[in-house]
Amino acid sequence: MKRRFGLMFFAFILIISMGLAGCNNDSGGKKTGGESGSEGGSSSGGTLVFGRGGDSTSLDPAVTTEGEAFKVTKNIYETLIEFGEQDTEIHPGLAEEWSESEDGLKHTLKLRKGVKFHDGTDFNAEAVVFNFERWKAGNKEQFYYYNSQFGDVIKEVKAVDEYTVEFTLNRILAPFYKNLAMSPFGIASPAAIEKYGDKFIENPVGTGPFKFKEWKRNDKVTLVKNEDYWEKGLPKLDEVIFRVIPENSARLNALNTGEVDIIDGVNFSDVESIENNKDLQTFYRPSLNVAYLGLNNERGPLKDKKVRQALNHAVNKQALIDAFFAGAAEAAKNPMPKSVAGYNDDVEPYEYDPAKAKELLKEAGYEDGFEIELWAMPVPRPYMPDGKKVAEAIQKDFAEVGVKAKIVSYEWATYLEKTRVGEADTFLLGWTGDNGDADNFMYVLLDKDNIDSNNYARYASDEVHDLFIKAQSTNDQAEREKLYKEAQLLIKEDAPWIPLVHSEPALAGRADVTGFKAHPTGSDLLATVEFKK
Repeated sequence: MKRRFGLMFFAFILIISMGLAGCNNDSGGKKTGGESGSEGGSSSGGTLVFGRGGDSTSLDPAVTTEGEAFKVTKNIYETLIEFGEQDTEIHPGLAEEWSESEDGLKHTLKLRKGVKFHDGTDFNAEAVVFNFERWKAGNKEQFYYYNSQFGDVIKEVKAVDEYTVEFTLNRILAPFYKNLAMSPFGIASPAAIEKYGDKFIENPVGTGPFKFKEWKRNDKVTLVKNEDYWEKGLPKLDEVIFRVIPENSARLNALNTGEVDIIDGVNFSDVESIENNKDLQTFYRPSLNVAYLGLNNERGPLKDKKVRQALNHAVNKQALIDAFFAGAAEAAKNPMPKSVAGYNDDVEPYEYDPAKAKELLKEAGYEDGFEIELWAMPVPRPYMPDGKKVAEAIQKDFAEVGVKAKIVSYEWATYLEKTRVGEADTFLLGWTGDNGDADNFMYVLLDKDNIDSNNYARYASDEVHDLFIKAQSTNDQAEREKLYKEAQLLIKEDAPWIPLVHSEPALAGRADVTGFKAHPTGSDLLATVEFKK
């Protein structure tokens, strides 16, 4: 979902030598040497420093659901099928071609030959089978994405020969190929998984353009060039460092001083000044996201649909957009953005109406209001640059209708885990789509099968579930869209969330960075990035 956007070389080196505050001296963006690159006067080699707001929770993409992990792992692992540079159209990846049977239940993939994992072992059909069997054998809490995207649909994965793998399904799964292209399904080295066991999350081994070197928790992850990468001429860089700088303003300052080369989580209010700075550039991530306030459907007053509807009427979304997105966002009324096929524009939004909110609370028996916790995200995300300030604004909206909300927050990994298991009353979160399909928003985030996984609101509707399964089980796209539109009407009535905004996130970079393309999914491949001469 997205797009992305340098002091000249000499000035940059001078800054690094001065050791300005904000980053350790050993992590500066070293634009050293390198061979002449492609047209445009670029040079290969050097170190790129990517400033981000939070640390990864894992470097094994299969056991996490958060974007800070995928930001790194996208460059270590590869998937069988890949998305386009800035869209979710499917292209060859570790599989060069694929076909399906007439009944849609068998899928045969021909694998790329001559590819090796970073530990020197061979990538082949047996490695693919090993990964899928590992994910399938694990529990829902361990392999969240496998269960939410495939569940029990995959009956068997077998190696037909060394470079052919066959998937047999129990039923049609319409987004099957798009699911295969998602970051969580990067193919890992079986030998490394067996070697490291539980420590594999911090010792990743894939086939991608960069190899893992070091992870200093809450500080940086360092990757180095895979000299044996199968695609000739890539990657361009010698090294990539993902640096944690929690505050948006501090991250922008680090960009201005040359301590980092690219940053995400740019405050929308800072975009104009960045675009007016000749040493910097902006990038925008094509919008494929939703920010929301989740309402735990199993806790206290929130069990009552009328209470959830009341809270939807209580939030002034336009005020949030004006205050925190500089107007560069759209108020959300559905759990997915308009760019996704199956979006129902006929859904009537909950208008900002405090009087209606009070009326519904009275009907539900809460005329005098109640007290709840409102959990605020501790890190900036593409769909929400400042979770704490957004929480404070919603806290004031709730107070106007008699609901007293206490703001709570935790370290990012703890926040996600506690929210996942249902400890929060209300909580700020969001979602950046993984594959451009409605299933990845609707079923993943709001199906009863995914409670304790990605359904943090713990919303359960048999009627909605039936629509989701029907939509998965047909390749008739028109029918799928009809089913998702029906589901959105039911979800709007049940109000398991307060959908807040869809945004087009801004990133920024030094002017001498070239070849960077922000991906809609938030998983940015850095193989083609280099520095201008």
